[in-house]
Amino acid sequence: MFDSVIQFSGWNVSDFDQLTQALARNLKRWRGERGFTLDALAARAGVSRGMIIQIEQARTNPSVGTTVKLADALGVSITTLLDHERGARVQVVPPERAVRMWSTSTGSFTRLLVGAEGRGPVELWSWRLMPGDRSESDAHPEGTVELIHVTEGELTLVVDGEPFPVPAGNSASFEANAPHAYRNDGTAEVAMTMVVAVPPVG
Repeated sequence: MFDSVIQFSGWNVSDFDQLTQALARNLKRWRGERGFTLDALAARAGVSRGMIIQIEQARTNPSVGTTVKLADALGVSITTLLDHERGARVQVVPPERAVRMWSTSTGSFTRLLVGAEGRGPVELWSWRLMPGDRSESDAHPEGTVELIHVTEGELTLVVDGEPFPVPAGNSASFEANAPHAYRNDGTAEVAMTMVVAVPPVG
């Protein structure tokens, strides 16, 4: 979905270290719960064994794309992998604690607002796309659904190579098991909210 490094804007160095440790702990925990060896998870996620080892040892800050692939392969939300509060019953996430997952020099960004585990991971995202910007995503696991509501501008949603205009006030849903992209082909900023629902690992 994204290829930049996760940006913990609003977090200080201590918070960043805490999240790096949380990612290491949670990745190892969920890999164990799923019964995946390092090699099995590497093959399932398309991430090298060496990278998984570095993440589990808290020796690297992985790219957003890598984190998404690992979450998809484990069948958990990204927020679950980054959860340092170990599954509190109620999570209240103030704006400064939302994780900025992707951004461009022109001001486009995505922010993961909150996520949850139910029958499968569900994530709520806030997006802003500047004119001319685009974000591309690989196909997600079969059964993944994305819901979009555009509040400003006109989004061009591209699914499996086919573009769909989604102007402000409109919503869209689609099965995300094909390559897809979010484009701003207009002259005004695009703002939207997105929900991603991923099926549980079988």
